[in-house]
Amino acid sequence: MTTSTPLSPAAQAAWDAWNDAYEAQGPLEDMGQPLAAALRAAVEQVVPEPPDCGPPANDYVRGSEDRQRMTRFRLLSIAAELEGVNG
Repeated sequence: MTTSTPLSPAAQAAWDAWNDAYEAQGPLEDMGQPLAAALRAAVEQVVPEPPDCGPPANDYVRGSEDRQRMTRFRLLSIAAELEGVNG
């Protein structure tokens, strides 16, 4: 791939995961698998699992962690759905 500017770490992780899955896939029969792999890589870069550091200090922290977990869950749900998509 040639780009005029370097990719961000999150975009590079998604690009690498897509290419790795695509190469392992062989013939282009199922685009859902590599796309799901790319989305999962992006989720790991952008919405990592919050660390378990014991009880949160306050409601704001608890709410922030809950939103982070929900965003992560929704994105990973999309990836799981994409695995079953045939191109």
